[in-house]
Amino acid sequence: MARSPTDLKERLLVAALRLFVQHGFRGTSLADIAADVGCSKASLLYHFSNKEAILAELLVPVGKEVAVLEARSAMLDGQAAAVATVTGFVDLTLRFRREMKLLFETDATSLSDLPDLGVEDMDGIEHRLVDAMAGRSPEPQDRVAAVMALSGLFVTSAADLPFDDETLRAAMIASALRTLGRTP
Repeated sequence: MARSPTDLKERLLVAALRLFVQHGFRGTSLADIAADVGCSKASLLYHFSNKEAILAELLVPVGKEVAVLEARSAMLDGQAAAVATVTGFVDLTLRFRREMKLLFETDATSLSDLPDLGVEDMDGIEHRLVDAMAGRSPEPQDRVAAVMALSGLFVTSAADLPFDDETLRAAMIASALRTLGRTP
């Protein structure tokens, strides 16, 4: 039975994510992805115009989840904003662990540097997450702690730590909240 084009597209995305994580975005060619799936480069180019288009499609679900988290956090302040944002970000990073590793190793310095993720208002989302983690405080120590917590969560999710998800989740939340001077 012939496979559908959608099936091929999904297989290309799965292979691309795995190869990008293993060899890096720059270290993986379109030919590598096509060969891994067993199709021609022309077939791959039918679905994706270039590697950046593949990267963008892989990261769209992450972008949408970050936008949802930011919208939920926007309604909160103080302790509630910090705890909800940390917890939500930890859950998101663990759900998209391979994508986080890819983001960590990609040359992009922020989400706004990436190709269009199909999410409105992505510009400045890191600053809004920092604001929420800081509990909306303008104080330098709160803002710096929030940047450290957000960055630390991102790096930790990309690390290959020998812990199950439940243990890792609890440790990440506790550590980030401790960095923020907050309690769960």
